[in-house]
Parts: sequence; structure tokens; C-alpha cells
Amino acid sequence: MRRPSGRIKVDLKKDHRKGSSTAGGKVWAQVACSPLFYAPIRSSRSVSATDSTGLSELAMDWSPKAHARLVAMTGKNRADDQQIPAGCLYLVGTPIGNLEDITLRALRILKEADQIACEDTRHTQKLLTHYDIHKPLVSYHEHNELTRAPELVMAMEQGSKIALVSDAGMPLVSDPGHRLVTLCLRHRIPVVPIPGPSALLASLSASGLPAEEFLFVGFLPARSGERRRALERLRIEERTIILYEAPHRVAEGVAQALEILGDRPACLAREVTKLHEEFLRGKLSEIARALGERPARGEITLILGPPDVADALAQGDSAQSLAARVEELMHQAKLDRKEALKLAARERGLTRRAAYNQMISNQAREASGGDDG
Repeated sequence: MRRPSGRIKVDLKKDHRKGSSTAGGKVWAQVACSPLFYAPIRSSRSVSATDSTGLSELAMDWSPKAHARLVAMTGKNRADDQQIPAGCLYLVGTPIGNLEDITLRALRILKEADQIACEDTRHTQKLLTHYDIHKPLVSYHEHNELTRAPELVMAMEQGSKIALVSDAGMPLVSDPGHRLVTLCLRHRIPVVPIPGPSALLASLSASGLPAEEFLFVGFLPARSGERRRALERLRIEERTIILYEAPHRVAEGVAQALEILGDRPACLAREVTKLHEEFLRGKLSEIARALGERPARGEITLILGPPDVADALAQGDSAQSLAARVEELMHQAKLDRKEALKLAARERGLTRRAAYNQMISNQAREASGGDDG
């Protein structure tokens, strides 16, 4: 099809309704950008096909309606000529184990994308091969995202459509991608989520624990001291808590959670959607014993239910003063005094105001006793 040029070509056509092309009749101007479009021109004189001056004047002498249509068409063509195709970033959810757990939309996007950015090209290639998708892959992970993100943004600014995938589940959820998304938003590049499988939601739904409200923490720190401090901060949390954990650290993590958070109801989900899928449900103490007998393997999601009221009260150490407990929490969990007092109060079944009043009274009593001595 010939590309519209936006130029006007005047071609005299005899108005068969009038029987002539002389004065008082109509002639027709053919618009080059649409060979089948003829605009009627009102002329007050005869024009011969060899009269270039007359044709030029005649081209400017058309009806207002025809002129408006012509302006609209030529304006649209100029806009199409100047338009640069916009790039886009797709965040595509991929299976967390079972290759059948992928949406039709995700498959379509992967087939239409110009490039697929992934954590591990070998891992993603297995998925693409399974669905006969042939697209160029580029690595994007935590070790190269500082330099890779600008490269991908430049490609999208030139019109490329890029799909970002992780090894399993939704990108950015405990996986790389945040830097790329923020950079795209800064450059006004559209970011489109393509929802898919999620280990945390799949595990929560089958855990048997309350799911109305929950807190997703992701991976706890690898170092024991930092992990203890992170768990100390969670003592104040009454919602269901969801954690990811590596198999070689899960036994220690469960033991520390039992020590710091108490014997809460819990569920350890392992290899969800895979061949050896397994759920261990019960108290944290029971799960700790099971891990001692048979270490866990594979991808693990740990879900901790809200504490029982009786267990929460038992957590409060009556032999330790309220002020001492507040100081301990400030030191171990790196909490400010307000949060530490709130947590210590909850351990003792008190409101924060009641705990504050009790602590002030104890301090006053100790000061008074010292003066008497």
C-alpha cells in the first residue's frame, strides 16, 4: 500500500450530474493520500487540464467540509509519520514448580516480547522450550542489575517490549527488579504486571492459619544475630507472618522463632506445586522436632499464626522487671523506647499506658526506698 504523502493532486472530473465542467458546474480534486477520495470544488470559471495556474487556484477553492476532511487526514498522517513506537516492561509471573501453572496471557506476552530478561537464562530456557517459545534472553540478577537496568531502559525507549521474569513466581517479590521498575517509571515507560503463581499465597491458602490479615517478611537475615533481632521486632505482631527460608537454615530459624515468639501455631510448606510437595502443620515445637528427625529440602515457606492469648501472657518474664525488659528489647531488637514498651506491655497482658504507669511507679518506689536507706 502506498504511504500517504499528504500532498494534494487536482484532477478535473466531469460532473455527470451537471453535464459539463464549465462555470457553474463542479469539478473534483483527488487527494493523493487516498486515491478513492474526491473532494468537490466549487469553481466560478472553466479550467483546462493544461492550465497549471488555474489548477493551483482551483485546489484552494473547495467547500469548507471538504477542506476540514482534508486537514484532518493530512494532520493524522503527519502524526503517524512522527510517532515513535513506545516500549513497555512486562512483569510476568512464571510457575513456581509445575510448568502447567502459567496463564495464557503470560504465554502470549512471552511470545510477543522482543526480549526476555531473567535471573537464570538456563532456568528460563527450560520453560520457553516446553512451550516452544523462541526469544532472545538476557540475564538480569542482583549482581548485574546496576548496569543492566539502564541498558534495558534504553532498548525500551527505542520501542522494545521487554518481559521480566524470575526463576519462580512474580518478579520483585524477594527477587530482583525493583531498580528496573523505578527506572522505567522515571523515564515514563509503561510497566504492566502479568499476574501469576506465588509461593506465599499458595502456601498460605493451604496452611490452615488465619489469612484475613498477614505480614510477608520475605527472607530473614542469614546471620544468627541479625535474625534474632528481626524476630524480636516481630514479637509485637498479631497477624499471620509469612517467611521464606533456605533449607540449610530453616531448623535454626524455627528454633529461634520458638524461643523468641513462643510456641505459635505454624505451617512449614515445602516444594509447593512440585512432585514432593509437603506441609508440616502444628505448633512450632512440633515442627522443630520434625526437622530434627528429618531435615527439610527444597524451597521452603514458613507461616506463623497469631499467638494464643495464654501463651502470650506466659511469655512475660515475671522475674524480670518491666524496665529491664524494655532496656533488653531496645538493645536486642534495636527498638525505640516507645515500641519496646509496647512490646513488653503486650507480653504481660497490659496496655501501653498501664505499663508506662507501672514502670513510673516502680521507679518512684525504688527511688523512695533508696532515700530511706
